Amino acid sequence: MAADGGEPGTVRPGGRTARVRAAVLRAAEDALIEKGFAGLDLADVARRAEAGKTTVYRRWGTVAGLVADLLQDMAERSVPRTETGSLRGDLAANARLVRETLADPRQGALFKALIAAAAGEERTAAALHRFYGTRIAEWAPVVERAVERGEAPAGTDAAEVIRAVSAPLYYRFLVGGGPLDEELATRAAEAAAVAARAGVYAPADTP
Repeated sequence: MAADGGEPGTVRPGGRTARVRAAVLRAAEDALIEKGFAGLDLADVARRAEAGKTTVYRRWGTVAGLVADLLQDMAERSVPRTETGSLRGDLAANARLVRETLADPRQGALFKALIAAAAGEERTAAALHRFYGTRIAEWAPVVERAVERGEAPAGTDAAEVIRAVSAPLYYRFLVGGGPLDEELATRAAEAAAVAARAGVYAPADTP
């Protein structure tokens, strides 16, 4: 545990400590992309980051602790939501961001490694769930605004609408194969917007 009782690596000091953290997390990304979670080693990460091995072990403790901090850092650095003034436009912006992230050679490889790790490691799975929870919470307000404008019925589950946008993209990315192109992103956003307007994500008894 960290000195403040939180997860290892969750303290946010500045100066040299912040620089060491940034270097270590970058090195952890490189190692994950190259070797996957099974090949991740704190000593190797320390070497790549040109950081003291003792520092890395003391601050993060375990590989799972390091990955949890990496996911938290990724959530903090993620692009904020875009609001265009329409549900269709907002969901299209979300779909484009997801597509661009997954299609990026480095980011796509990193997410594949993290998702694979989460399938077999409980703490990493919990960290990945927190990451996506943060991103969904960032974008859910665009659906809530759409409800206020009358573009979707009252009671619409904003989080489910956002999940519906990215689900086809992740399926193509992880399972389906084929290009992660703009057409797919546009279609995913449009399908989610049409379903939201039709009340698919609202309680059945919503007027």
